[in-house]
Amino acid sequence: PVAIAVLRGIERNQFSLDSNVTLRASDYVDGAGPTKGYPVGTPLTVRFLLEQMMVLSDNTATDMLIDLVGISEVNAVTQSLVPEGFSDITTLSDVRRRIYGQLTPAAARLSGPELLMLRQQRTDEERLQLLSRLTDTPVRRFRLASLDAAYAAYYAQGVNSARLDAYGELLARLVEGQALTPRWTAYLIALMERVQTGTHRLKAGLPGGLRFAHKTGTQRYRICDAGLIRTASPVAPAAGLTDAHQRRVLLVACTRGDVPVERSEAALMQVGAALCRSGLLNTSGVTDAITCHQAAIGAAPDTGTAAAADFRVR
Repeated sequence: PVAIAVLRGIERNQFSLDSNVTLRASDYVDGAGPTKGYPVGTPLTVRFLLEQMMVLSDNTATDMLIDLVGISEVNAVTQSLVPEGFSDITTLSDVRRRIYGQLTPAAARLSGPELLMLRQQRTDEERLQLLSRLTDTPVRRFRLASLDAAYAAYYAQGVNSARLDAYGELLARLVEGQALTPRWTAYLIALMERVQTGTHRLKAGLPGGLRFAHKTGTQRYRICDAGLIRTASPVAPAAGLTDAHQRRVLLVACTRGDVPVERSEAALMQVGAALCRSGLLNTSGVTDAITCHQAAIGAAPDTGTAAAADFRVR
């Protein structure tokens, strides 16, 4: 939704890919990507921020883009394209404040640099101690006993979430050209094909030779991967390959549960491998098991990872 909102702003000539956005202290959010390493006041182009957000899942870049367009424009994207199935979206810094806010209301005042400091702590216990000092709230007065409990309470609120089928519908609207003009639809899908995160998730279970335009999401006890898979018919090169010879599959999958990230990613890899073995990725209708990733076969049995997926053939 954020990328679509930004590209709609470009379509309206409100700014361009080369427009600069100035990094503010309030933009800092922990997570992947290099943007949080730049000093306050650094001008960064919209192009750079889009690339960092999409390719590296850079949270600070994401919040800078949300500030650029306004959170109301981001929510307008989901409301206009998929009216049912999406909850309200906030900035990622607000996600952190809401999680810590399950422990103490004073967390609403946490600054961007303080969020970075909290993330740099090695253990949850150290994080709680620092939160206590930053908010001037004794740990014994926290409303919950642990960060795990804080995350559970935050998830129960349902904010910043969507049903898998709703997210799949958003991708479908994008792919079918209903979200952006053809130029910017192609730009965003090409950007999603460059994503570097989630190499051990859905992509690991898919056969080679595919074009996979996707976006990952990672948070405590929540691991997601979603995107567009495009494959060509084996006979298409001889006939002249065009989009008409491609099969397009939209796949959205998430796991949840108190298990290591590696197990969650293995579950998503199994989803990709299952799709491969289904034959949907072979336009001839014949499944070549040799081309399907076999690692999922040897994966350990599930002992707590709840996985769900939604897919559709376009």
